[in-house]
Amino acid sequence: MPAADIKARPAEQGPLVSVTGLSKHFPVRGGAWGAPPRLVRAVENVDLTVDPGQVLGVVGESGSGKSTVGRLLLRLIEPTTGKVVFDGQDLGALDPGELRRFRRHMQMIFQDPFASLNARMTVGEALVEPLRLHRQLSGRAAEEEAAELLKKVGLSPDHLKRYPRAFSGGQRQRIAIARALASSPRFIVADEPVSALDVSVQADVLNLMQNLQQELGLAVLFISHDLSVVEVITDRVMVLYLGRVMEVADTEDLYDNPAHPYTAALLQAAPGYAGGSRQVLGGEIPSPIAPPSGCVFRTRCPFALPECAQTVPALREVGTGHLKACIRDDIAL
Repeated sequence: MPAADIKARPAEQGPLVSVTGLSKHFPVRGGAWGAPPRLVRAVENVDLTVDPGQVLGVVGESGSGKSTVGRLLLRLIEPTTGKVVFDGQDLGALDPGELRRFRRHMQMIFQDPFASLNARMTVGEALVEPLRLHRQLSGRAAEEEAAELLKKVGLSPDHLKRYPRAFSGGQRQRIAIARALASSPRFIVADEPVSALDVSVQADVLNLMQNLQQELGLAVLFISHDLSVVEVITDRVMVLYLGRVMEVADTEDLYDNPAHPYTAALLQAAPGYAGGSRQVLGGEIPSPIAPPSGCVFRTRCPFALPECAQTVPALREVGTGHLKACIRDDIAL
């Protein structure tokens, strides 16, 4: 089917977004003169699915590849290997013109709202632009829809003639959310959408996003380092470490019964952890230029065995819908 004519379909027909074997390697210069460039292995062989209306959380330390995964899913950057399929459409098969038309179905909310908004455009101009491009609205109809979008995110239509610099960080992120919704998307990547905001306004913006997601039935990839937020806002969670998937499970199951040592360490290090003894995660995340052999987490794992250096552990099911990439089933976390 033409990309621009894609229609909503029942959830039982399969995932909205399906990713297989997704990898991204960035070449970097260095070393001796004339030496070939080395590779930063930012994302390595990631598989994931997002069902219609589902919120999938992506967690991990800085440098784990979370933001890169989000950009790959929207084809803001090109993968080294792998495939991203949106409702049956292989995004890699779209030419630039088809991809531009397809953009209306998938949008992104960035971490820094000031950087993501054009300082030279008024709020009204920023909202009208996608309405004209993706929904073919113009003139009065576009202006009225822009005003409705502002009201939907808790702002006044009177703000349409103002520039981004006139707003607080929380207000600017509301504008960015309105702009993302302007094309009536079905899938949104939210990349640390509140981490740049004051703590006093984070909860309000998160509540807004959660209400809009439920009202509009949006599928969301929610990237965050804040595990307390992820627990509340997501249906399912994927844990990344050095570009690889360590664990995937329904949110409640993952928080109550982490199966991978890395997941357990992240949860135990989170503020407000109410479990028993804490497993301190020592050392630094290795360089993605020279990742460890075998299991990339083995150099920091208190349960590592010599066998962990030999082969990359497969992501396997250890419970209903609960997957982990670890060879050990004999440890208590």
